[in-house]
Amino acid sequence: MRTEMVRSEVQRLLRQAPFRAFALNMEDGDRLIIEHPENIAFDPATNGSAGSADFYVITSQLRVFGTFDAVTSVAIVDRGEPEN
Repeated sequence: MRTEMVRSEVQRLLRQAPFRAFALNMEDGDRLIIEHPENIAFDPATNGSAGSADFYVITSQLRVFGTFDAVTSVAIVDRGEPEN
């Protein structure tokens, strides 16, 4: 259930206009910053299916394969804070 809620929140943030960068905070303490909607890819839930829990983040400096199961929180990035 939590995986679907995280995936749903990410989908909502990806559709926001204008787009605002957001972070996926991971269980291991990593923080993945999504600066553009094309920087994350995953199989969304469609036609009643649960969709995959896996996602990929690709930026100029980072390539990550992860799972929504390991995301502890999703938050808008405050441009005044450092992006680790």
